[in-house]
Amino acid sequence: MEQYVIKGGKPLVGEVEIGGAKNAALAILAASLMTEETVEIDNLPNVTDINALLEAIERIGGHIERTGAHSIKLNCAHIDSFNIDCECIRKIRASYYLLGALLGRFKKATVPLPGGCNIGNRPIDLHLKGFRSLGVNIDISHGMINADSTELIGSHIYLDNVSVGATINIMMAASMAKGNTVIENAAKEPHVVDTANFLNSMGADIKGAGTDVIRIKGVERLHKTDYSIIPDQIEAGTFMFAAAATKGDVTIKNVIPKHLESISAKLIEIGCEVSEFDDSVRVVAKNRLSHTHVKTLPYPGFPTDMQPQMVVTIGISEGTSIVTESIFENRFKYVDELTKMGANIKVEGNTAIIDGVSGYTGARVAAPDLRAGAALVIAGLAAEGITVVDDITYVERGYEEIENKLRNLGAMIEKVNSEKEIQKFRLRVS
Repeated sequence: MEQYVIKGGKPLVGEVEIGGAKNAALAILAASLMTEETVEIDNLPNVTDINALLEAIERIGGHIERTGAHSIKLNCAHIDSFNIDCECIRKIRASYYLLGALLGRFKKATVPLPGGCNIGNRPIDLHLKGFRSLGVNIDISHGMINADSTELIGSHIYLDNVSVGATINIMMAASMAKGNTVIENAAKEPHVVDTANFLNSMGADIKGAGTDVIRIKGVERLHKTDYSIIPDQIEAGTFMFAAAATKGDVTIKNVIPKHLESISAKLIEIGCEVSEFDDSVRVVAKNRLSHTHVKTLPYPGFPTDMQPQMVVTIGISEGTSIVTESIFENRFKYVDELTKMGANIKVEGNTAIIDGVSGYTGARVAAPDLRAGAALVIAGLAAEGITVVDDITYVERGYEEIENKLRNLGAMIEKVNSEKEIQKFRLRVS
């Protein structure tokens, strides 16, 4: 089992390049199934979640050609199965996007119930409600979702709660339904917009993505396209908080600053200097930071995927901060790990009360999920002494070579796979 071993206490300084958005890429790869023609995708992150989905697509007959480290050609003309049941796809939540894509093109699909990080209850009832409104018959048995329809018919769909996954899934299926579909109370996240733009580039007719009402006019077929995925706002935000927590000076390149506004606003509020440019942001933290109150909300609010990184940063800031998690109820599981490093945090229901401490101390911790794992890496970078982060397979699901990017900013971090290698690191940096 691999680990990160970190010698903390050194400010991060320099420039870092952000990769393509994992959450957008997962939806876009699924949507690529909806045409018989070849799709070219660029700025594709090379992370385990993406590779798991690509493996699943190949298993049902998709042909994938790697044209570069972050680009592929994908042809799904010869899909020969609508039953996607493999170990690789059971590990990721985005397996459900294959439902919308296969239903749109073939009107049938059998997909495992989604996996992914255990950060709370994430039901797919809104996905199924939307599909049923389009005329799909749904049956769940033996851990599989079985869906089929003789014909998809456009419908007026109101989502009881804002759901990114349901918005994207329904949008995919509806883009090849007969007639018009309206999705009300739709999610506005950047990867919803990116997926809609991708579908439109293939000939779909989707309007309103990025607002709470999306209008879709169904088309009979979709065609080839050449598309570049948007930068990853969560990877960018992670490096922004890493700069803040280590009292560093980091320029984060290849970003869309508009997507980072809620993150930038909180960093400024706690005392960072944040400068925005056309496709980059610079975060400078010169002094000890101050406290704040944060509540996670759907976009354009503060992202739930940035909550652990925020808590780590204000955990060593001055004063008492309050963080309210309104999206996922199990998102504070990392707090026990952070306490091992000296944090003073009390969790009451969906609220964390954080009394800032003067600093963290190195400890052995385990990543309970993807974003919490990245947050514990940040804590290790800011801590005095050596930190070992176990279970980094979670982190690798969403961050490409994070240890190399951090080393290029001056961090002392290595990926190791044995106690012997950890001891070698300790001797080398002592």
